[in-house]
Amino acid sequence: MSEKFPFKATLLGTGCPVVSPRRYGVGTLVECAGKCYLVDIGSGVTQRLVEAGKSGADIDALLITHLHSDHLVDLYQFIVSSWHQNRDRPQVIYGPPGTQDFVDAQMRAWKAERTLRIEFEKRSSTAAFDIDVIEFGDSCAVISDDESTICAVRVEHPPVDPAFGYCFEAHGKKLVLSGDTRPCDALTDASRNAELLIHEVFAHAHQDQSQLTGTRTAETMAAVASYHTTAEEVGRIAHDANVRCLALNHIVPPDADERQLIAAVRRTFSGPVIVGEDLMSFDLMTGHVSRHQVHFSI
Repeated sequence: MSEKFPFKATLLGTGCPVVSPRRYGVGTLVECAGKCYLVDIGSGVTQRLVEAGKSGADIDALLITHLHSDHLVDLYQFIVSSWHQNRDRPQVIYGPPGTQDFVDAQMRAWKAERTLRIEFEKRSSTAAFDIDVIEFGDSCAVISDDESTICAVRVEHPPVDPAFGYCFEAHGKKLVLSGDTRPCDALTDASRNAELLIHEVFAHAHQDQSQLTGTRTAETMAAVASYHTTAEEVGRIAHDANVRCLALNHIVPPDADERQLIAAVRRTFSGPVIVGEDLMSFDLMTGHVSRHQVHFSI
């Protein structure tokens, strides 16, 4: 079954709102039980998707964690590029309340340009521009069949509310993506005994106050820290949930010192820790991790 239906997660973007040529906007490709899912669609994710060997035509559903720009800014690019990639079926988008309004606003903003393209290019299908949006407000089974279950997990990212992580289960394996959150019991519970937890991390928490300049004031950093999770806290979550492997994602700032991140996680978690990189893939069936031509095991 594992050869026919892989269970893989590929980090398409591991960054945050801070622009980085190394870490694109946040987005994760999950291949699960014969389906392809995107979790979030940050800046550059459509390009990374092609680099990962897939296209918008391959995606069965887009799952949005919350309505913050760094998780959504590539949405219309994803929609229109899917059309260019010969998608012949409607888009399916799951997300929190407000997702429908956001999608409608994007489609209105580009309606005139889209109409001209459709009339001029005369492609065989416009189904890629039909959008089926499913909104939800609490933890619930989003997609379930004989092979897999995907659940939304309500996390804590105030003042953005609601915000969600996602839990994928298939072939007796579990993958959890935190979305943006501060430590919360719901995510820890959902991550219990997971093969892989992909969790956001905030590395600014203990920054020397003398280095804060411009817009990066102590007040600013305290506000941002209040709705994210420090490396030490991420480690504690992984420990309490007894996860097999922890991968750090949505790294704030994108140039955070990786050795310091791992050292901080190690204070509370003794299992395998990987600092995520764009295009890094995790195979939950074999335990292998790869990025381009580099392969190693967890």
